[in-house]
Amino acid sequence: MRGAVEVRCARLDEIGRCQAIRREVFVEEQGVPVDEEMDAHDAVCVHLLAFDAGDAVGTARLRETEGGRVKAERVAVRRPLRGAGVGRALMCALEDAARARGHSVVTGDTYKSMAYGRAAAALGIGLATGEVAPSKLSDDVIAREFSVFSNVASTSSGVELMNCEIIVLGNSTRSTSGLAISHAVMRDAIDAAAVREALRRAGLTVDCELAPADRGRLVNVFAKCEPDSSGQTRGRRHVMFDDSDINYTRHIRAVVNAVIASVIGDTMCYVSAGAEHQGPPGGGVVAVLATVAAR
Repeated sequence: MRGAVEVRCARLDEIGRCQAIRREVFVEEQGVPVDEEMDAHDAVCVHLLAFDAGDAVGTARLRETEGGRVKAERVAVRRPLRGAGVGRALMCALEDAARARGHSVVTGDTYKSMAYGRAAAALGIGLATGEVAPSKLSDDVIAREFSVFSNVASTSSGVELMNCEIIVLGNSTRSTSGLAISHAVMRDAIDAAAVREALRRAGLTVDCELAPADRGRLVNVFAKCEPDSSGQTRGRRHVMFDDSDINYTRHIRAVVNAVIASVIGDTMCYVSAGAEHQGPPGGGVVAVLATVAAR
Protein backbone atom coordinates (compact mmCIF):
# COMPACT_ATOMS: atom_id res chain seq x y z
CA MET A 1 0.00 0.00 0.00
CA ARG A 2 1.49 3.30 -1.11
CA GLY A 3 -0.74 5.87 0.56
CA ALA A 4 -4.09 6.61 2.16
CA VAL A 5 -7.03 4.81 0.61
CA GLU A 6 -9.45 7.07 -1.23
CA VAL A 7 -13.02 5.86 -1.76
CA ARG A 8 -15.57 7.64 -3.93
CA CYS A 9 -18.70 6.91 -5.94
CA ALA A 10 -17.93 5.56 -9.37
CA ARG A 11 -19.01 7.53 -12.41
CA LEU A 12 -21.14 5.84 -15.06
CA ASP A 13 -18.10 5.43 -17.29
CA GLU A 14 -16.26 3.72 -14.39
CA ILE A 15 -18.75 0.89 -13.75
CA GLY A 16 -16.61 -1.28 -16.01
CA ARG A 17 -13.66 -0.79 -13.65
CA CYS A 18 -15.80 -1.96 -10.73
CA GLN A 19 -16.87 -5.03 -12.68
CA ALA A 20 -13.28 -5.78 -13.69
CA ILE A 21 -12.26 -5.97 -10.03
CA ARG A 22 -15.24 -8.19 -9.21
CA ARG A 23 -14.45 -10.43 -12.17
CA GLU A 24 -10.88 -10.79 -10.93
CA VAL A 25 -11.88 -11.55 -7.32
CA PHE A 26 -15.16 -13.44 -7.59
CA VAL A 27 -15.14 -15.04 -11.04
CA GLU A 28 -11.46 -15.83 -11.59
CA GLU A 29 -10.38 -16.46 -7.97
CA GLN A 30 -13.54 -17.89 -6.43
CA GLY A 31 -15.23 -19.51 -9.41
CA VAL A 32 -18.51 -17.57 -9.26
CA PRO A 33 -20.35 -17.84 -12.63
CA VAL A 34 -19.91 -14.58 -14.52
CA ASP A 35 -23.63 -14.29 -15.37
CA GLU A 36 -24.44 -14.60 -11.67
CA GLU A 37 -21.85 -12.04 -10.61
CA MET A 38 -22.74 -9.41 -13.25
CA ASP A 39 -26.47 -9.19 -12.59
CA ALA A 40 -29.20 -6.78 -13.59
CA HIS A 41 -28.88 -4.85 -10.32
CA ASP A 42 -25.63 -3.29 -11.50
CA ALA A 43 -27.62 -0.83 -13.59
CA VAL A 44 -29.41 0.69 -10.58
CA CYS A 45 -26.86 0.34 -7.76
CA VAL A 46 -24.54 2.94 -6.29
CA HIS A 47 -21.01 1.72 -7.04
CA LEU A 48 -17.92 2.65 -5.06
CA LEU A 49 -14.27 2.53 -6.09
CA ALA A 50 -11.30 2.46 -3.73
CA PHE A 51 -8.01 3.92 -4.96
CA ASP A 52 -4.44 3.54 -3.77
CA ALA A 53 -2.05 6.03 -5.37
CA GLY A 54 -4.45 6.45 -8.27
CA ASP A 55 -4.94 2.73 -8.93
CA ALA A 56 -8.40 1.18 -8.50
CA VAL A 57 -7.89 -1.58 -5.89
CA GLY A 58 -11.36 -2.28 -4.53
CA THR A 59 -15.05 -1.90 -5.14
CA ALA A 60 -18.47 -2.34 -3.55
CA ARG A 61 -22.05 -1.51 -4.34
CA LEU A 62 -25.10 -0.28 -2.44
CA ARG A 63 -28.43 -1.74 -3.53
CA GLU A 64 -31.90 -0.66 -2.47
CA THR A 65 -34.17 -3.62 -1.79
CA GLU A 66 -37.88 -3.95 -2.40
CA GLY A 67 -38.50 -3.33 1.30
CA GLY A 68 -36.95 0.12 1.08
CA ARG A 69 -33.71 -0.93 2.79
CA VAL A 70 -30.22 -0.82 1.38
CA LYS A 71 -27.69 -3.65 1.30
CA ALA A 72 -23.91 -3.58 1.02
CA GLU A 73 -22.92 -6.01 -1.73
CA ARG A 74 -20.07 -7.15 -3.98
CA VAL A 75 -17.30 -5.91 -1.67
CA ALA A 76 -14.08 -6.92 -3.42
CA VAL A 77 -10.42 -6.01 -2.88
CA ARG A 78 -7.59 -7.01 -5.18
CA ARG A 79 -5.25 -9.57 -3.65
CA PRO A 80 -2.14 -7.37 -3.18
CA LEU A 81 -4.08 -4.86 -1.05
CA ARG A 82 -5.96 -7.26 1.20
CA GLY A 83 -5.35 -6.73 4.88
CA ALA A 84 -4.37 -3.11 4.28
CA GLY A 85 -7.65 -1.51 5.35
CA VAL A 86 -9.24 -1.18 1.92
CA GLY A 87 -12.25 -3.32 2.86
CA ARG A 88 -12.80 -1.31 6.04
CA ALA A 89 -12.62 1.94 4.05
CA LEU A 90 -15.18 0.62 1.57
CA MET A 91 -17.58 -0.41 4.35
CA CYS A 92 -17.31 3.01 6.00
CA ALA A 93 -17.99 4.66 2.66
CA LEU A 94 -21.01 2.40 2.11
CA GLU A 95 -22.41 3.47 5.48
CA ASP A 96 -21.88 7.13 4.57
CA ALA A 97 -23.59 6.58 1.20
CA ALA A 98 -26.55 4.91 2.91
CA ARG A 99 -26.93 7.74 5.42
CA ALA A 100 -26.72 10.32 2.62
CA ARG A 101 -29.75 8.61 1.07
CA GLY A 102 -31.77 8.74 4.28
CA HIS A 103 -30.97 5.28 5.62
CA SER A 104 -29.35 4.20 8.88
CA VAL A 105 -27.28 1.17 9.81
CA VAL A 106 -29.03 -1.69 11.62
CA THR A 107 -26.95 -1.08 14.76
CA GLY A 108 -23.93 0.85 15.95
CA ASP A 109 -23.46 -1.35 19.00
CA THR A 110 -20.44 -3.65 18.68
CA TYR A 111 -22.04 -6.57 20.54
CA LYS A 112 -25.19 -6.33 18.43
CA SER A 113 -23.14 -5.99 15.26
CA MET A 114 -21.37 -9.27 16.05
CA ALA A 115 -24.73 -10.88 16.76
CA TYR A 116 -26.05 -9.91 13.33
CA GLY A 117 -22.89 -11.29 11.74
CA ARG A 118 -23.21 -14.63 13.54
CA ALA A 119 -26.92 -14.82 12.77
CA ALA A 120 -26.54 -14.17 9.06
CA ALA A 121 -23.71 -16.70 8.79
CA ALA A 122 -25.70 -19.38 10.64
CA LEU A 123 -28.70 -18.90 8.36
CA GLY A 124 -26.40 -19.10 5.36
CA ILE A 125 -25.08 -22.43 6.60
CA GLY A 126 -28.63 -23.66 7.15
CA LEU A 127 -29.48 -22.65 3.61
CA ALA A 128 -26.42 -24.47 2.22
CA THR A 129 -27.13 -27.66 4.18
CA GLY A 130 -30.81 -27.69 3.27
CA GLU A 131 -31.97 -27.22 6.86
CA VAL A 132 -33.45 -23.81 6.10
CA ALA A 133 -35.71 -23.25 3.10
CA PRO A 134 -35.09 -20.10 1.04
CA SER A 135 -38.76 -19.20 1.52
CA LYS A 136 -38.14 -18.92 5.27
CA LEU A 137 -35.51 -16.21 4.90
CA SER A 138 -35.87 -12.46 4.83
CA ASP A 139 -34.12 -9.48 6.42
CA ASP A 140 -36.67 -9.55 9.24
CA VAL A 141 -35.68 -13.11 10.20
CA ILE A 142 -32.01 -12.33 10.89
CA ALA A 143 -31.37 -12.14 14.64
CA ARG A 144 -35.14 -11.94 15.28
CA GLU A 145 -36.96 -15.13 14.34
CA PHE A 146 -35.03 -17.78 16.25
CA SER A 147 -37.42 -20.60 15.42
CA VAL A 148 -35.45 -20.74 12.14
CA PHE A 149 -32.08 -22.34 12.84
CA SER A 150 -29.39 -24.82 11.84
CA ASN A 151 -28.49 -27.88 13.92
CA VAL A 152 -24.89 -27.96 12.67
CA ALA A 153 -23.80 -24.32 12.41
CA SER A 154 -21.24 -22.77 14.74
CA THR A 155 -20.34 -19.19 13.83
CA SER A 156 -18.19 -16.38 15.18
CA SER A 157 -17.94 -12.70 14.37
CA GLY A 158 -15.64 -9.90 15.45
CA VAL A 159 -13.38 -7.10 14.32
CA GLU A 160 -10.37 -9.40 14.72
CA LEU A 161 -11.58 -11.47 11.75
CA MET A 162 -10.09 -10.13 8.54
CA ASN A 163 -11.80 -12.61 6.20
CA CYS A 164 -14.85 -14.80 5.99
CA GLU A 165 -13.56 -18.29 6.75
CA ILE A 166 -15.48 -21.55 6.42
CA ILE A 167 -14.36 -24.81 8.05
CA VAL A 168 -16.30 -28.03 7.46
CA LEU A 169 -15.68 -30.89 9.90
CA GLY A 170 -16.99 -34.41 9.40
CA ASN A 171 -16.14 -38.08 9.29
CA SER A 172 -15.36 -40.28 6.30
CA THR A 173 -14.90 -44.03 5.90
CA ARG A 174 -11.89 -43.19 3.75
CA SER A 175 -10.24 -40.99 6.37
CA THR A 176 -6.78 -41.97 7.63
CA SER A 177 -7.01 -39.54 10.55
CA GLY A 178 -6.88 -40.80 14.09
CA LEU A 179 -9.63 -38.36 15.05
CA ALA A 180 -13.43 -38.49 14.94
CA ILE A 181 -15.97 -35.74 15.47
CA SER A 182 -19.58 -35.86 16.60
CA HIS A 183 -22.21 -33.41 17.69
CA ALA A 184 -25.55 -33.01 19.42
CA VAL A 185 -27.85 -30.07 20.08
CA MET A 186 -28.33 -28.64 23.57
CA ARG A 187 -31.94 -27.52 23.98
CA ASP A 188 -30.95 -25.13 26.77
CA ALA A 189 -27.99 -24.08 28.92
CA ILE A 190 -28.26 -27.01 31.35
CA ASP A 191 -28.81 -29.81 28.84
CA ALA A 192 -26.15 -32.21 30.09
CA ALA A 193 -27.93 -35.07 28.33
CA ALA A 194 -26.98 -33.56 24.96
CA VAL A 195 -23.34 -33.39 26.06
CA ARG A 196 -23.45 -37.07 26.96
CA GLU A 197 -25.06 -37.92 23.63
CA ALA A 198 -22.32 -36.09 21.72
CA LEU A 199 -19.69 -38.02 23.68
CA ARG A 200 -21.37 -41.34 22.94
CA ARG A 201 -21.62 -40.51 19.24
CA ALA A 202 -17.85 -40.01 19.27
CA GLY A 203 -17.46 -43.55 20.55
CA LEU A 204 -16.77 -42.62 24.16
CA THR A 205 -18.24 -44.40 27.17
CA VAL A 206 -20.30 -42.18 29.42
CA ASP A 207 -22.87 -42.81 32.12
CA CYS A 208 -23.35 -39.79 34.35
CA GLU A 209 -19.73 -38.79 33.67
CA LEU A 210 -17.21 -39.68 30.99
CA ALA A 211 -15.59 -43.00 31.85
CA PRO A 212 -12.08 -42.49 33.30
CA ALA A 213 -10.69 -45.01 30.78
CA ASP A 214 -11.86 -42.79 27.89
CA ARG A 215 -10.78 -39.42 29.23
CA GLY A 216 -7.44 -39.72 27.48
CA ARG A 217 -9.24 -40.06 24.13
CA LEU A 218 -11.17 -36.83 24.50
CA VAL A 219 -9.40 -34.04 22.62
CA ASN A 220 -11.88 -31.25 23.35
CA VAL A 221 -15.52 -30.21 23.51
CA PHE A 222 -16.77 -27.18 21.58
CA ALA A 223 -20.09 -25.55 22.37
CA LYS A 224 -22.19 -22.58 21.29
CA CYS A 225 -24.59 -21.07 23.81
CA GLU A 226 -27.15 -18.33 24.22
CA PRO A 227 -29.43 -17.34 27.12
CA ASP A 228 -33.07 -17.98 26.34
CA SER A 229 -34.53 -14.69 25.14
CA SER A 230 -37.72 -15.44 27.08
CA GLY A 231 -35.80 -14.73 30.28
CA GLN A 232 -36.47 -18.24 31.59
CA THR A 233 -34.74 -21.61 31.60
CA ARG A 234 -37.13 -24.53 32.12
CA GLY A 235 -39.64 -22.26 33.80
CA ARG A 236 -37.14 -20.57 36.11
CA ARG A 237 -36.24 -16.92 35.69
CA HIS A 238 -32.67 -16.05 34.71
CA VAL A 239 -31.14 -12.57 34.94
CA MET A 240 -28.31 -12.85 32.42
CA PHE A 241 -29.72 -10.02 30.30
CA ASP A 242 -30.26 -7.73 33.28
CA ASP A 243 -26.76 -7.46 34.78
CA SER A 244 -25.46 -3.94 34.15
CA ASP A 245 -21.89 -4.89 35.16
CA ILE A 246 -21.25 -8.05 33.16
CA ASN A 247 -22.39 -8.75 29.62
CA TYR A 248 -24.69 -11.77 29.24
CA THR A 249 -22.12 -13.56 27.06
CA ARG A 250 -19.86 -14.02 30.08
CA HIS A 251 -22.66 -15.38 32.25
CA ILE A 252 -23.80 -17.96 29.71
CA ARG A 253 -20.27 -19.16 28.93
CA ALA A 254 -19.65 -19.79 32.62
CA VAL A 255 -22.89 -21.76 32.98
CA VAL A 256 -22.37 -23.99 29.94
CA ASN A 257 -18.69 -24.55 30.72
CA ALA A 258 -19.69 -25.80 34.17
CA VAL A 259 -22.33 -28.13 32.72
CA ILE A 260 -19.86 -29.64 30.23
CA ALA A 261 -17.09 -29.90 32.84
CA SER A 262 -19.44 -31.79 35.17
CA VAL A 263 -19.87 -34.44 32.47
CA ILE A 264 -16.32 -34.77 31.13
CA GLY A 265 -14.54 -34.28 34.46
CA ASP A 266 -12.36 -31.51 33.03
CA THR A 267 -12.77 -27.74 32.85
CA MET A 268 -10.82 -27.51 29.59
CA CYS A 269 -13.48 -27.03 26.93
CA TYR A 270 -14.21 -24.28 24.43
CA VAL A 271 -17.49 -22.46 24.94
CA SER A 272 -18.50 -19.62 22.66
CA ALA A 273 -21.43 -17.32 23.36
CA GLY A 274 -23.77 -16.02 20.72
CA ALA A 275 -25.75 -18.92 19.24
CA GLU A 276 -28.20 -16.96 17.11
CA HIS A 277 -29.89 -19.45 14.75
CA GLN A 278 -27.39 -22.12 15.89
CA GLY A 279 -29.68 -24.63 17.52
CA PRO A 280 -33.04 -23.85 19.15
CA PRO A 281 -33.63 -20.65 21.15
CA GLY A 282 -31.69 -20.81 24.41
CA GLY A 283 -29.71 -23.84 23.22
CA GLY A 284 -26.76 -24.46 20.94
CA VAL A 285 -24.61 -26.98 19.14
CA VAL A 286 -22.10 -29.05 21.13
CA ALA A 287 -19.34 -30.94 19.30
CA VAL A 288 -16.84 -33.52 20.52
CA LEU A 289 -13.43 -34.21 19.03
CA ALA A 290 -11.89 -37.52 20.12
CA THR A 291 -9.27 -40.01 19.07
CA VAL A 292 -10.49 -43.19 17.40
CA ALA A 293 -10.41 -46.25 19.61
CA ALA A 294 -7.62 -48.72 18.81
CA ARG A 295 -8.77 -51.83 16.96
